[in-house]
Amino acid sequence: MIITTILLIGLAYFIFNKPKTVVPKIIEKQVETALAFYPELHSTPIEFKFKKDINKSVMLAQPTLSSIFRKKEKRGYKILISEKFKITGKEFKTTEVPDDIMIGWLGHELGHVMDYQERSGLNLINFGIRYVLLKEHVKNAERAADSFAVRMGMAEYIIKTKRFILDHADIDEAYKNRIREFYLSPEEIMEMVKKRDSMND
Repeated sequence: MIITTILLIGLAYFIFNKPKTVVPKIIEKQVETALAFYPELHSTPIEFKFKKDINKSVMLAQPTLSSIFRKKEKRGYKILISEKFKITGKEFKTTEVPDDIMIGWLGHELGHVMDYQERSGLNLINFGIRYVLLKEHVKNAERAADSFAVRMGMAEYIIKTKRFILDHADIDEAYKNRIREFYLSPEEIMEMVKKRDSMND
């Protein structure tokens, strides 16, 4: 009887106190810094997970399939992180980039999560289909994620990440062109910050 009670208490503790966020130890500090800018996501389950390769991206945020049709406040997400990225054909570990660059990348993906939080399950499915098929939708989605990050106070990190990519002579030009085409430019981000600051004066 005592053993059964202990097991039930242990099971209840696991169910009701299981961690909401799963983070690889090697990027724990950077994730913690990025999440600090998003208090709205404090109780949102997010799994940060390394993957061998992500097509056309270094990171990718998506809702978990099992939670798409749950209530928005109970939906879970994954942020997939490519283990490597290429510079002049050579592969480098993503974890070797400077902390501020990693934080900026993570902040952008958390901007996607904020965007997803505002959508219904059906809208998310439609969103995913359009993202795959329509370049204009990719642009709208990526610029929205950047905008969320900037509004949450991450402009400095987002700009540093853009500069790291765009000003790095050895990063593949095709990836730079994708950043130029689909994302906010550093200049647009600075303009957003100026407008925000002028409204707060």
